[in-house]
Amino acid sequence: MTAKTERITILGTPEFKDFLVREAKKEGISLSKLVRRRCQQQSLNEEEQLLMDLLAELRISTKRAEESLDSGLESMRQTLAEIRERKAA
Repeated sequence: MTAKTERITILGTPEFKDFLVREAKKEGISLSKLVRRRCQQQSLNEEEQLLMDLLAELRISTKRAEESLDSGLESMRQTLAEIRERKAA
């Protein structure tokens, strides 16, 4: 059975690799998928680029909101524990 994918090695500067990693992270995809997507597609039109930028912002905002909620839940757990300790005393 033949492999459906093959490994492709390219050389680039550390800065270029960092750029690719950042771009993939912004889009929420793997570095490999980013390279495939960018090489196989024509460049995005203005509306598509705007949508991609909004999606990246949404992912960042969602992560921040999740972190804030986790922090708030932890604070509530601590407060409840303190209340229970006071009641028990």
